[in-house]
This record gives sequence, C-alpha cells and structure tokens, in this order.
Amino acid sequence: MCTAAVYTTKSGYFGRTLDYEFSYGEEVAAMPRRYALHFRHAGALTEHYAILGMAHMAGGYPLYYDAMNEKGLGMAGLNFVGNAAYAKPVPGKDNVASFEFIPWILGQCADIPEARKALANLNLTDDSFAPGLPAAGLHWMLSDGKETLVVESMADGLHIYDNPAGVLTNNPPFPMQLFNLNNYRRLSTEQPENHFSKDLDLQCYSRGLGALGLPGDLSSMSRFVRAAFVRANSRSGDGEAESVSQFFHILGSVDQQRGCCLVEPGKWEYTIYTACCSLSRGIYYYTTYDNHAITAIDLHKTDLDGDTVATYPLVTGEQIYQGN
Repeated sequence: MCTAAVYTTKSGYFGRTLDYEFSYGEEVAAMPRRYALHFRHAGALTEHYAILGMAHMAGGYPLYYDAMNEKGLGMAGLNFVGNAAYAKPVPGKDNVASFEFIPWILGQCADIPEARKALANLNLTDDSFAPGLPAAGLHWMLSDGKETLVVESMADGLHIYDNPAGVLTNNPPFPMQLFNLNNYRRLSTEQPENHFSKDLDLQCYSRGLGALGLPGDLSSMSRFVRAAFVRANSRSGDGEAESVSQFFHILGSVDQQRGCCLVEPGKWEYTIYTACCSLSRGIYYYTTYDNHAITAIDLHKTDLDGDTVATYPLVTGEQIYQGN
C-alpha cells in the first residue's frame, strides 16, 4: 500500500511511497498563505502557512496525500483500512474531517511541539468530501526532522504515538508494528559470528549475512521492518543532493514492481510515485513509476502570498540520458 520515512543528515527529509493499482491523477499542489481554508466544523483559516505536496485536486480543493509547510513540518496519510474509524462531531472538541487533517495541521503548526498541542483536543470526523468521495481509512505520520509522531483514529479513540523507528506502513496498528521489530533484533550490518555450534566450522560464504532474515515480501509488516532497518543503517554525506539521493534509496528498498502484487484480475499494486520533502528548504522531490529522474518543485519559487492553489502535473515519462 504505502511506506513513509524520515531521514536526517544536516537537514531533515520526509516522504513516502504511494502504492496502489491505479492513479487518481495526482499533482503537486502549492497552497499559498492566503488560500482560505474553510473547515466543516473547525471554522476557517484565511491566512496560514504555505503548503506544498501531492494532492488530488477536487473542484479546486487539494486533497493532500502528503505535504510539508514553509516552516518545515511534514505529514503523510497512509492506508489504514479495517482499523481506521472516525467519529461524529463532539461538542468542545476540535472537530476536523479526515480529508482536512493535513491542511489543518500544516496550516497552523510550525513543528512537532506545536502539533502535539493541536492534537490534544482533536476529534477526527467521518465527513465525506463529496458524494462519491467518502472518508478514506488512513493513519498519519508527522515529522519536523527532529521528532516524529503517528496519529491513529480507531474505534476506541484517537491515539498519538512517538515514532522512534521513523517509518510507517499500513496495518496492523503502529504499536504492533513497533513491537514486531523485537523479532529482528538479531539483524546486523556486520558479518555474524558462529553461535550454531562450536563443533562445526561454519563459514561466512557471502557478504551481507548479518541481515539474513530481513523480510523481502510486500506485506505491510515486512515493509515496516525492511524500511526501519535500511533507514536506521543508512549512511550518506550531509549535502542536499547526497541526502536526497539516499532518501530515495531508503524508500527504494520497499518499491513495488507492477506484476508482483495482484489485487484483482488484470490489476496489480505498484509504486505510483515516491516523494521526498526537504523540510528546511521547502523543496518537494518526486519520482514516478515510469520516470526515475528526480523532479523538484520549490515552494519558495511559488507565490507564497497568493490566494490560488498552483498545480504542477507529474512528469511521468522516463527521462533517459544519452551518454555518448
């Protein structure tokens, strides 16, 4: 379905893969500070932080899949069908429809400490955006490059978790995903010692045996483990180009190839796009399934003080450099 991650060098980088069997025609959307946000139950923000991210544009309104704001806070919604549950509006609560959640947070919160305060009185409601666009079953990861949170709205209420692993996938709920890492504590980047038997001369016949047992399938629990291991052990230079490149390699470890995950006859889940938000610079980088070249959209090169959302269609055709 999807995988999100955060990676920090000298700066913070936040992003995700979107894995699905078809595209909704998503675009990169830049929401300026004066684009009025009218929430179903939570009033309005007529001025707010500028936002840049991937969205499905519905009647001129960006339904964000993932985004960051000009202050360096990033947020992504990932599939959580079967566990996600939203409520009816509750008096005295900050009632926010699930499709409004990303702009509601990013419009007013500069970092994770401010997001924690906003989340303290939150009630996510089950409002549909429009007929034919019901509330999607999601959970969310938020990060400012220093701290990372997971938000899950379930039948027993709203749960907010610190995320020391720095990754998120789909089902089951986050505490189970995090606990499951205990089963892989033996994994290492180093070659293993022989603990099998002192009587057997067992050889390290290949490099990489320390990670033997790292799951390689496409299930959400396996992707969580694989992304967490790769992220935790990633090393790169701390420049922008090196950091961005390494981030795409981290999420490349959970990339889904068309044909490997059949969802119904003739339809396969695959990685439609991979995104990386440079949180301190406000640059949104992405690749698509058919275009491995990285495309960049810079929030600070848009009209930050405007009142109209600017959209940038995805570059989807493969960009091949002819080297001779």
